[in-house]
Amino acid sequence: MDFHPKDLPISKTYDLKNEKDALDAVEDMINLGFKERKEGFRVLMPKETKLAKRIGYSVTTGVTHGLRQKNEIRDVRYWTYHYDDEHYAIVLISNTALTELGF
Repeated sequence: MDFHPKDLPISKTYDLKNEKDALDAVEDMINLGFKERKEGFRVLMPKETKLAKRIGYSVTTGVTHGLRQKNEIRDVRYWTYHYDDEHYAIVLISNTALTELGF
């Protein structure tokens, strides 16, 4: 990997505090869609390890499940990283968009 996920173009950022927020964010991402989109989505999570793991799991599996429900291609890449002193972040982007952007 010769780039950092923070360098990817982002269309929307979700600042999540709990698992309920994660479900709402997943629903919004699925409605906006990954297909034909040249940007990704960023999810910010608190730096409380147990909570961040639960939120991250909810987001990643929720996106996959939601795309399956809509019969859309589930070719979505994601990275988790330290965003700042108070947040972890996940960046999700279509693998097609990632290729077109030259990453």
